[in-house]
Amino acid sequence: MIMTERLELIPFNPVNVEEVSRQYPIGPHVESYLERLEEDPEEMGWGVWYVVDKMTRQVIGDLGFKGKPSGRTVEVGYGFLPEVHNRGYATEAVKALLTWAFSTGQVDRVTAECLQDNPGSRRVLEKADFVQTGSRDGMLDWEIERESWSSLS
Repeated sequence: MIMTERLELIPFNPVNVEEVSRQYPIGPHVESYLERLEEDPEEMGWGVWYVVDKMTRQVIGDLGFKGKPSGRTVEVGYGFLPEVHNRGYATEAVKALLTWAFSTGQVDRVTAECLQDNPGSRRVLEKADFVQTGSRDGMLDWEIERESWSSLS
């Protein structure tokens, strides 16, 4: 579990997924992660985490990586309920997950992508100090290096 000022980030696992699904829509990315986790327990932490608002105790979103580090790089993704957008939760959660990933010693670079026409997601990545590295097919590519993160945190 990762704690921030306002949030708890908890990795999905076979035990908690049913409970979480009662209050939050579980997407196919969670099912895919749980299947990978069953095959390889070392996937724990490198998949989907759910995000709980400490004050309300409600699940407000999910975020995580798209698999274990490959070449010391992981890709992060996130999604939050529309009713909690524009409150800084996504930025707070992404920053906490970056700190966790870089602290494992297994990651030197984290990448992300977002739709060009998604200003909210772009703001999250900018506030988390990602640098835009390119664009393709309506998507923007982003990354942050561990050395940059170390000097910022």
